[in-house]
Amino acid sequence: MSFVLEKRERSSPLVNFLVPTLSIVLALLLGALIIYLSGFSPKEAYLEMFNGSFGSGYAFSETIVKAIPLMLCALGVGFAFRTVLWNIGAEGQLYMGAWAAGWIALNFPQGQSWWLIPSMMVAGFLAGAFWGLIPGILKASLNVNEIITSLLLNYVAILWVDYFVYGPWKDPKGYGFPFSPFFGEGAWLPTFFGTRIHLGLVFALLAALLIFFLLRSTRLGFEVRVIGENPQAARYAGMNIFRTVILVFMISGGLAGLAGMAEVSGVIHRMQHAISPGYGYTAIIIAWLSRLNPLVTVVVSILFGGLLVGGFSVRSLGLSESLVYVIQGIILFLLLAGDILTRYRLSWRKG
Repeated sequence: MSFVLEKRERSSPLVNFLVPTLSIVLALLLGALIIYLSGFSPKEAYLEMFNGSFGSGYAFSETIVKAIPLMLCALGVGFAFRTVLWNIGAEGQLYMGAWAAGWIALNFPQGQSWWLIPSMMVAGFLAGAFWGLIPGILKASLNVNEIITSLLLNYVAILWVDYFVYGPWKDPKGYGFPFSPFFGEGAWLPTFFGTRIHLGLVFALLAALLIFFLLRSTRLGFEVRVIGENPQAARYAGMNIFRTVILVFMISGGLAGLAGMAEVSGVIHRMQHAISPGYGYTAIIIAWLSRLNPLVTVVVSILFGGLLVGGFSVRSLGLSESLVYVIQGIILFLLLAGDILTRYRLSWRKG
């Protein structure tokens, strides 16, 4: 008798729920082991993380602020993943969206918010869409691996922004730090309830609803689902795969670009080095945990926003916030390993 992997005819809803849930639980247990081996109390560390991210109104508001760019980036990469297009470039697309929005804000410092903010939104979305278009065209026309091209373009985008904040946009009154001057107040996104929660939350929630509607009720959404499940059948049915690949990459990149616009306009209020702590990469984990469901993505993004905020809280105990990224990495590895069980089952076989 031996174990063999047999392909499932259809995915089990129970397994689809258990795999991401167990991935999080096991990652937290392994994180607890790391904390213990580092000489700290796992219970105290996790309690501090929870209180720092959800334990008060202020803590929860900061969690939402962190969740906004995660939502937009995760919605973007999740939409691409639906078509089995592996957009790993959300980080770079976020930076390009931030750069385009920053260009408008810095060139029109006296602009009024009624036209400046919509202009920055459009510019941010288009810049991210353009950065997504590059690997999209290479994939659709030459079948170049989009994982490599989109990943490498991240570094180009980050260095592109660094050139401006260390050079032409560097604030002469910034004591040599890589910051641009602050945007005019007309370029600041409105905030709510006396917190730092800004209008970007509305962008993210509307984007989730639009992606959900697009996938369920439009021709493009139908083509995305069919191409993702069976490209050969889609080609046989006469679907324009080239056009769909281009549109998917542009929408995916545009949402990440909008995340960059929201971050510089709603939180930072200027251009700077290291705009993102890795939102585009964390978004990949969120998209997989959400099983590419746009509505579930909103909830998972809030949980990961809490994880990021909680990571800063544990510094008061002497722990490094790098623990958060360790836990994220463990979740991703466990999720990828467990994902095999969503497509295959273990069976006994006589041999």
